[in-house]
Amino acid sequence: MKDKRSLQLKVQELIDCYATTDPLKEMSDLGKDLDKEEAGLKWVALAALHGINGNAKEIAISKAQGGKITVVAKYRDSELPSPGSAVGEKIINSLRGMTHLDGDKGKSLIALGVRDGSIDLTVKVKKDDDGESVVLKFPE
Repeated sequence: MKDKRSLQLKVQELIDCYATTDPLKEMSDLGKDLDKEEAGLKWVALAALHGINGNAKEIAISKAQGGKITVVAKYRDSELPSPGSAVGEKIINSLRGMTHLDGDKGKSLIALGVRDGSIDLTVKVKKDDDGESVVLKFPE
């Protein structure tokens, strides 16, 4: 059994690593990453950084029944670059693993260290016949 705490620690390390980059540019390149597990964790770190930098209310990643992944940020309701199906699946699984939200619906807090501070994100999951979505809600 994997230690789920290590996923959150890895995301925090990636946040520190990518803190001075352009998160949207980095997110758009993740579909090409050969290590899909690592790419999923990078996406979570980059989404957190983008949310902080862009003053986002929330960022949602959804997987439709057919496997198509979409990402939408709520602050000006624009679509972000999709990480692709393979990485998108890893993102959803990583966030579920970090929060221990295994059911069809759930909500949990996750604290992420960012440089000299931290941020508490609310993670909401929803799964139904149409697909599955995970929402990262940023504090006001």
